[in-house]
Amino acid sequence: MTLDQLPIGKQAKILAVNGQGALRRHLLDMGLTPKITVMVRKVAPMGDPMELHLRGYELTIRKEDARNIVIEEV
Repeated sequence: MTLDQLPIGKQAKILAVNGQGALRRHLLDMGLTPKITVMVRKVAPMGDPMELHLRGYELTIRKEDARNIVIEEV
């Protein structure tokens, strides 16, 4: 399952961050690292972007980028 498929209000643990080069590095730099618990707070009315809660802060990412993050529901 990938992060873009996680329903609002549900928590999941990040298993892997896929992607190539700068995109992968950017996701990791934002705190989206393996073993971290993340929760979807809300999604924009048109479905993109999505707001996440992780490590005590809010992060907004595009669904296209969220497809590169492999998760398992907690």
